[in-house]
Amino acid sequence: MNRTWVAHVSEQDSAALLERVARLAAGPEQGVFGPDSLLWRVNREAALFLGAGRAALLQLAHPWVATALKEHSSVLDRPIARFHNTFRIVFTMVFGTLEQALAAARHLYELHTHITGRMTEDVARYRQGSLYEANEVSALRWVFATLVESALVAHDSVLPALAAGEREQYYAESCTLAGLFGIAREALPADWSAFADYNREMQESDALGVSGTAREIAKSLMAGTGSWIHPPRWYRALTAAWMPVRFREEFGLAYGERERRAADRALRMLPRIYPRLPGAMRFAGPWQEARARLARRRPGVIASASNCFWIGEPRMPFGGPERRARATIVK
Repeated sequence: MNRTWVAHVSEQDSAALLERVARLAAGPEQGVFGPDSLLWRVNREAALFLGAGRAALLQLAHPWVATALKEHSSVLDRPIARFHNTFRIVFTMVFGTLEQALAAARHLYELHTHITGRMTEDVARYRQGSLYEANEVSALRWVFATLVESALVAHDSVLPALAAGEREQYYAESCTLAGLFGIAREALPADWSAFADYNREMQESDALGVSGTAREIAKSLMAGTGSWIHPPRWYRALTAAWMPVRFREEFGLAYGERERRAADRALRMLPRIYPRLPGAMRFAGPWQEARARLARRRPGVIASASNCFWIGEPRMPFGGPERRARATIVK
């Protein structure tokens, strides 16, 4: 396959997708999904942090993502910024008002219009000097897929797994979320089973491949370089355990007997501890903020502190003229 990309997302495409999302939304204050959705139920869980490393590394396995991050981002110096920026966008789309969610999507599209360049090395099917761009459907689809799949891997490791029907509902709602990323429903697998097949096929294909750049960024991320958040050994072991064997090897992740024991111990202990956590610790700040909004009250200190951990600021962005919109994805 010699084509550099499959389909560019134009400004008109993005606008049409956002119009469709707005028509499907739960309501102006409830946002796109609302409190009765499975996206609210799953994505409120702090346990999603368990899958963040896995999702980040799988994204880096796409050579375009790794190259774009190195050339358009400060992720090597401030890896925690990548975490904050990703969750700031995703949580605002999920838990924000309809206005906030649509504004986050427009901002993301605009940011992506500036993320273009040429590959700096041969990796998988991509040749040095070939073009890459962020607003391209197949690349967007892979990043989106890593977030959806890793969220359920993490959720189901500490809480009762979603039933088959719930999993289909969660995927259907996620397909609406994909519209905010610039991905049309027609460009996504039809159902959860097809989505699982897509992930397996991608993981085995030459559409992915770990470059030297990807390994450099991954090492920085997993060490917490330049950040106060330093993933403990058990977290690194769990991330390695959840990675497909191919990418565990390509990233050079340690996964010997000591790491296996650490991952197994975490998977035994976390389901016992996690459900007993107080809600202030267990539920992410953006969900707490959304609940306060629907109750017509201001978010409390605990919600603001949780937001600072998850999104790097005390409130979700794009909330009105009184607050400066600061959401970014790679800067």
